[in-house]
Amino acid sequence: MNANSQPIKLFLVVAFSCTSLLVSLTPVLAKPTQNRSDAKTTVAQATTFNQPPIPLGPPPGGRVRGGAKRGPVGTLAACPPTKPDLTALVPFTEEDNSVINVWAQTTVERPSWFFYVPYTKDLPYTVEFVLQDRDSNEIYKNAIALPDKPGVIRVSLPTTAPALAVNKQYRWFFTINCDKQKNSPPTFVEGVIQRVELNPATVQELQTTEPLKRYALYAQKGIWYEALTTLAELRQKNPQDAALQTEWRNLLGSIRLNDIATEPLLLETPSSAK
Repeated sequence: MNANSQPIKLFLVVAFSCTSLLVSLTPVLAKPTQNRSDAKTTVAQATTFNQPPIPLGPPPGGRVRGGAKRGPVGTLAACPPTKPDLTALVPFTEEDNSVINVWAQTTVERPSWFFYVPYTKDLPYTVEFVLQDRDSNEIYKNAIALPDKPGVIRVSLPTTAPALAVNKQYRWFFTINCDKQKNSPPTFVEGVIQRVELNPATVQELQTTEPLKRYALYAQKGIWYEALTTLAELRQKNPQDAALQTEWRNLLGSIRLNDIATEPLLLETPSSAK
């Protein structure tokens, strides 16, 4: 009887050891599943921009990318081709007839525009920012200095310029002229901006929330210029923050400017050219 019971005892010992090993491994194996769930939640909560519909009236048109443009006699622009091209960081839509509409909203009197500029200050190019009303009357005009290196620059409407009126549309132009004699057409981008008012409850929420949530609220409400400016300022204060870099990529990706999302955000706005 003792001889027969010995294999049974050995089997029970081995079975108990395997069961204990499986129990001890179960929490370890469950952790990656939990992490994957958390990652999905983070991605699902990523902020995207809700583009409002184009306002009634004539379509805004515009040009979100620079690039070579043929002049009236078929000559190419003097600016050398780059990749990416000169780009306005603004939402745009493409219509069935190949017309591009570049249009976005602001809530402030004097907003900021952001542009990816591929040319640097060592080149003898002239740069100009112009703002007009709907009747093509010039509201503001200023020469802009090229940056030290290619990247995204910020151009703000100064306090000396007239404030934007609520519910009125304005057309802006950012132009780089690479030909001193101006015999060749410049490379440029253009679009329309409209100042709107938010309801009092949203205004109160914006005033009392922290900057990252404020950025998300602007994006959800379709207020492009303040969403972009708020996030850009956060990135400038925290240039190594990976979460903010991800938000920046998400925001520009939501308006199909993925190629600009990885370009450097320059920390200083270039001063006016002399």
